Amino acid sequence: MLNIVLVEPEIPHNTGAVARTCAATGARLHLVRPLGFDISDKAVKRCGLDYWPLVDLTVYENLDEYFEKNGDEDLFLATTKAPRAYSEADLSGTNVTLMFGKETAGLPLWLREKYRENCIRIPMIDEARSLNLSNSVAILAYETLRQQGFPGLLGVGEMAQA
Repeated sequence: MLNIVLVEPEIPHNTGAVARTCAATGARLHLVRPLGFDISDKAVKRCGLDYWPLVDLTVYENLDEYFEKNGDEDLFLATTKAPRAYSEADLSGTNVTLMFGKETAGLPLWLREKYRENCIRIPMIDEARSLNLSNSVAILAYETLRQQGFPGLLGVGEMAQA
């Protein structure tokens, strides 16, 4: 199982795109408060997020609650400050967790230091500050699923029958 954790996400469209990636891949989505938006049923329906029922979602009050309920086994932190690229990480475990920080500040320093060996980055040019959060989630989610052999996902489309 792939777990995607967003710590204090601020932009609703990013989280909506991440939720759609989770729906399409069967990944679990974990949101750590505070959230910069409303995720009530009414708000989700108003945004036309018809895939939201496909998302296995859990919301936590803070990181302490998240770690208390989930632990930290096979945890990887996505950060532009990481010492190595994601392509160097072994993401092939059966229960991998990818953690991402809020759009304006990333993950807190104390957390990056605690899990320094599990920090990974997406390579980019020096002048670029970062990628969009939802793009980063998609890149790392699909790399994880690739390393796992795309468990439970369709490998071919309808053109395969022609």
